[in-house]
Amino acid sequence: MTGLDDTEAATFGRRARDLVAAVTEAAAAPATYLIVFGENHPHFHALITARAAGVPAGRRSGDLFTLRTEAADPAAATLVPTVREAYARLTASGATAGA
Repeated sequence: MTGLDDTEAATFGRRARDLVAAVTEAAAAPATYLIVFGENHPHFHALITARAAGVPAGRRSGDLFTLRTEAADPAAATLVPTVREAYARLTASGATAGA
């Protein structure tokens, strides 16, 4: 993140906000996490993941990653078209501008 210029940071911020909103909507999630990391490479990675309502309180926030092997659901990739549609609609309408 520290390597982004002002325009890149502003663009990333808007797109991340809109994509988090789209994932939250498509997954009907009570929470969606945006995690940025990149200590092993000279660039960063952004992970956006929806948290289902049934995830116990002790497995939320950073502890959500402990579920990746036991709760991974490859079939959930079917949400990609729904997220794409929500993102297109949200960014076209400006619905997330005040979020």
